[in-house]
Amino acid sequence: MAAPATYKELEQLLREQLDALTPHQQRLAQRILGDPEGCAFQTISQLAASVDVNESTVVRFATAIGLQGYPELAGLCQQRLREKAQLLERFEALAYLESVEGGLLARAAAFDQANIARTFANIDTAAWTRAVECLGEARSVQVAGLRKSFAPAALFAYLLGLTRDGVTHVGAGQTSMPDALRLLGPGDVFVGVSIHRYVRETVRAVEFAQCHGATTIALTDNPSSPLVPHADITFYVDVAGASVLRSVTGVVSLVQALASAVAVARGAHSRESLLLEEELLAEFEVYVAPPEEYAESGTPAAAGTRSRAARASAPSTATLKPAEGRRR
Repeated sequence: MAAPATYKELEQLLREQLDALTPHQQRLAQRILGDPEGCAFQTISQLAASVDVNESTVVRFATAIGLQGYPELAGLCQQRLREKAQLLERFEALAYLESVEGGLLARAAAFDQANIARTFANIDTAAWTRAVECLGEARSVQVAGLRKSFAPAALFAYLLGLTRDGVTHVGAGQTSMPDALRLLGPGDVFVGVSIHRYVRETVRAVEFAQCHGATTIALTDNPSSPLVPHADITFYVDVAGASVLRSVTGVVSLVQALASAVAVARGAHSRESLLLEEELLAEFEVYVAPPEEYAESGTPAAAGTRSRAARASAPSTATLKPAEGRRR
């Protein structure tokens, strides 16, 4: 095994080897992955005590991953701290970034492009295939995401709901977490979305769902996330960004791709559901009419009148049959 020369290489190695480590070594690996800055200047005694192992375990852990001892392990964590300190300095100088190196806009775009690329590069094909199958065939799908993960979770639930029934964004609006969780069981899927700092309610919900037989999917940022032990399928997203909060661009891209894959997998059922959706949107005039429809009058209201007149000759929605497999 080649010794990691950078913290990034160490992180990759620990992610790949995590399942093969002993329980004590796993605790050390999760500590280093979750808080490398906190480990950077700890003594070997402090690190050992923080995860309730002895010092010899720390030494064996370091040598097992190809390092010469604990000082070299601490050095890689210190490297990470220096890199992050440089980022924090740049974050605190956002005004300065407006005038150098392409400006803040270019820097933000570069971060998010890299986040998307790394997120998709880390996807395990077998896990992806299993997730798509479960999401498409489950009796129900519940999606939980709060605080900064609220928007990606809501988007995922919305997109899935366009092509299948039984999708709920729990913890939002009138659907409380306890009300949703009491209906979970085998045949259901529960999706938890949370990145550092992790929302306790989301973690507890994923744990509850797994204990009650539902298939659990976690969208999170690293193997030390508290969602991981309770997830049957896990996808990791990169969240670096030139902002006061971690970027959710990678999460948004991932949920869009996952929802699209489910739609394709459901084939004819998806097409029927989307057709019914479009018919209902037209009937209830949900969207403003395109400009060409009211060019003559210059008012959207007139377009609505013409649209209703045009639909008067079309079959009534009372005769429309729900798409197969959809409950109305």
